Amino acid sequence: MSSSFENVTVTAKANVYFDGKVISHGIVLADGRRKSLGIIFPGEYHFGTGEPEVMDITAGACEVVIDGTEEQLVVGAGSSFDVAGNSGFTIRVKDAPCEYICSFGTP
Repeated sequence: MSSSFENVTVTAKANVYFDGKVISHGIVLADGRRKSLGIIFPGEYHFGTGEPEVMDITAGACEVVIDGTEEQLVVGAGSSFDVAGNSGFTIRVKDAPCEYICSFGTP
């Protein structure tokens, strides 16, 4: 998982969710792949997906339950989780903020 990207287009306007408790910025890589880079402050949030997503956690930790399952995944920095398209997930951050890189589409 790379935490540095070259030759990208950045969307300067932030995506702000849940009253500012989740904030991300979109980027498009030179080959057209899309990602978002963001931070999740403590709390519990549900997100829907239109297409498959891979969430790489780069700092902090979170607990995740993928829609349609009951298993709670504990995901820390350096780990990731996959979410199918047209699905969703509930993410819980307990103490310190959690930072992530989300990759959209087929990995």
